[in-house]
Amino acid sequence: MRRKFIKAATLTIAVTMLGLTSHVAHADTSFPSRPLTIIIGGSAGGSSDVFARAVAHHMEGTLGQPVIVDYKPGAGTNIGTDYVVRAKPDGYTLLINGLPIVANSHLFPNLTFNSATDLVPIVGVAKMTNVITVHPSVPVKTLAELIALARKEPSRFSYGSPGMGTSSHIAGEMLADQTGISLTHVSYRGNAQAIADLIGGTVQLGFVNTPVAAPFLKEGRLKALAVTSAHRSPMLPDVPTVAEALNMPGYDFNGWFGLFAPKGTPPAIVQRIQSAANKALAEEKVKLAFEGVGAEPMGGSTDDFVKFVETERTRVSALLKKP
Repeated sequence: MRRKFIKAATLTIAVTMLGLTSHVAHADTSFPSRPLTIIIGGSAGGSSDVFARAVAHHMEGTLGQPVIVDYKPGAGTNIGTDYVVRAKPDGYTLLINGLPIVANSHLFPNLTFNSATDLVPIVGVAKMTNVITVHPSVPVKTLAELIALARKEPSRFSYGSPGMGTSSHIAGEMLADQTGISLTHVSYRGNAQAIADLIGGTVQLGFVNTPVAAPFLKEGRLKALAVTSAHRSPMLPDVPTVAEALNMPGYDFNGWFGLFAPKGTPPAIVQRIQSAANKALAEEKVKLAFEGVGAEPMGGSTDDFVKFVETERTRVSALLKKP
């Protein structure tokens, strides 16, 4: 009798486990069964908005569900990031963000989250260079001349950015650190205000997203000295890189954006989103949309992006920890 009971119990457990396994497998393969949302920590019309919408549109075809872009602006993208951190880790709420993910822990002392542990990197989406520009009244023609003048007059130059932790801000800090000059950072609420004060001469220097600067350079309202990436920008082929202008091999700085999910999101779901995003990034229309704002697709594996984010975190942390 006891043997029969043991066999029956074993059979019951096996059937139960099989049911659970089938349920898990079904849950993995059925994702997504409803619309997804990509959260942006900024306002409509910015670079992250262009990237999110282009990728979302093509992900819809792969995933078979709508992918909605929503905005939670404020606090240097921290409001949007906090929203995603608190979301259910089921793959239906995602974040697109970039440098603030690795910079804001040093710039905002009272964050309610830890971006290094509370988010799962999924895939890199886009990277874009900045161009170092000056107001026409600044009496320099090259970046080397600007550095020499800044050394001679240490308190002369201020530069604006669309916010703390943005690529414009970090690029300025990096140039100052590597050349030993002193620059005063002025933080604005967005690109529009920062570029308006640069054109008006309120600030003398800018590390401006290339497509934002391009029309003002063409009109002669700004002067371009160098681009911050390792290679020249197709949009400004005659403008040297910082490495070329200052004979500073290894200087390479890009703004970047990627997709993230809340901690605890199942690996199978992360992989599904990563695969759909990579397919979108390979689409010619997406590449053209990125090109139009001076960016290029990233893509690659989740492991690639995890390593990329950690490398960025290390170098940005080392820079921002300095007194």
